[in-house]
Amino acid sequence: MRRTDTSGTSGWSPEAFDTQSPEHGDGADVIDISGAGRGGDTAVPGRRDGRFADPTTGELQLDERSALRRIAGLSTELTDITEVEYRQLRLERVVLVGVWTEGSATRAEASMAELARLAETAGSEVLEALIQRRDRPDPATYIGSGKAEELRAVVLATGADTVICDGELTPAQLTALEKVVKVKVVDRTALILDIFAQHATSREGKAQVALAQMEYMLPRLRGWGESMSRQAGGRAGSNGGVGLRGPGETKIETDRRRIRERMAKLRREIREMKTARDTKRARRTSSGVPAVAIVGYTNAGKSSLMNALTGSGVLVQDALFATLDPTTRRAQLEDGREVVFTDTVGFVRHLPTQLVEAFRSTLEEVTGADLLLHVVDGADALPGEQIKAVREVITDVVRESGRPAPPELLVVNKIDEIDELELTRLRALLPDAEFVSAHKDLGVENLRTRLGEVLGALDVEVSVLLPYSRGDLLARIHADGRIAQSEHTENGTRVQARVPRSLAAALSGYAYAGATET
Repeated sequence: MRRTDTSGTSGWSPEAFDTQSPEHGDGADVIDISGAGRGGDTAVPGRRDGRFADPTTGELQLDERSALRRIAGLSTELTDITEVEYRQLRLERVVLVGVWTEGSATRAEASMAELARLAETAGSEVLEALIQRRDRPDPATYIGSGKAEELRAVVLATGADTVICDGELTPAQLTALEKVVKVKVVDRTALILDIFAQHATSREGKAQVALAQMEYMLPRLRGWGESMSRQAGGRAGSNGGVGLRGPGETKIETDRRRIRERMAKLRREIREMKTARDTKRARRTSSGVPAVAIVGYTNAGKSSLMNALTGSGVLVQDALFATLDPTTRRAQLEDGREVVFTDTVGFVRHLPTQLVEAFRSTLEEVTGADLLLHVVDGADALPGEQIKAVREVITDVVRESGRPAPPELLVVNKIDEIDELELTRLRALLPDAEFVSAHKDLGVENLRTRLGEVLGALDVEVSVLLPYSRGDLLARIHADGRIAQSEHTENGTRVQARVPRSLAAALSGYAYAGATET
């Protein structure tokens, strides 16, 4: 087993492998949305260019999220870890453990650094991190019986009350490892689900997280002692009446049945909420305004980039999965074109399948977009791995929808944290990408111009004859399209223009084959 410790002390410092600045999460803690404070000036909450102003929605959400903090040493955790209720995570002092099966040491250490960031986001204090080199995880205890005993010694030495494993453990592995280390064991999937449960704010988001947690919990329910005892099928004894005699069902069977019933109810509620979301998306599509979905790895700076592009004040926090609910804002590009930007949930390596299924209705914002703005954390040690992880999830979602994948524009963020040599290497590796710093407002104007060019190339050329009663369509052509020629005739207005695809569909009924006279 390889112990990851570069701090020079007996403890482990997550900063040893943390390649991200505290100024950049999904953006900085505070962003100056007025534009006056950009270029390196420090923004103050509730203050704009030296003047006090109302706090933004994101600042209010951040204050609310920070109002409840965990206090180490005041946990009410059950001493009997065999009870089902221990899955209500209250992480405090943790030890991380991972299995290095492939790739370089840098990749393994980067994975552990990400796990440490996840643990800190969940509200825990990381004490130590251990990496073991194996061909594959041990099917019994994940790290092997001998190494599990060594892990127990580390837990005793550090006083940790939780072990977090960098992988999804089977129910048998979870049980066997807990018996050896004598403390609570949490895998990567449960950790991510706990973070989602903390950050979910909307009704739909909470329902999606609850569904994912129940899907994870169902095969891991365990009975103990009296919890496994039989329940009488009606009245105790043999006088229960017709159909009520016999042993009945066990307590664990009752729990599983109730969880399945609750999951079925949540799926119905999510389907109903999906209908409302589809209606809003259809209304935006029919308006003819191009839709741009901002996607990317968690903590890459998507929310900060959205604030920089739209001037909105969405939640920005230096934390993984700070944004769960999609947020839509309208903005105007340099050429006058109006665009709708949608900030989506961040992705991560080995994103739990339960979350992908539960958040499918939210991820469908990606399939309905005209363009994907793929944000990459340029300061990360392995930006290529981030791009691969995001594209894998998007490919799965697009395949399920049956629609063609939208075009993609890569945006490398946080260039102010990259040295010149690494920046040059990234430019050569990603020649078609835009390089920006949403926090310092570097390259944002070039990105606006590039967005106008890319969206303009997606427009469709149309030739239509609009009756004078459809002045609304003519106004939309003027607002969202580029008119090449137009002429007023006795039958209506002849127009040749380039318009967004959605508007071209609305104009298809007025197609005109003749040429417009000058």
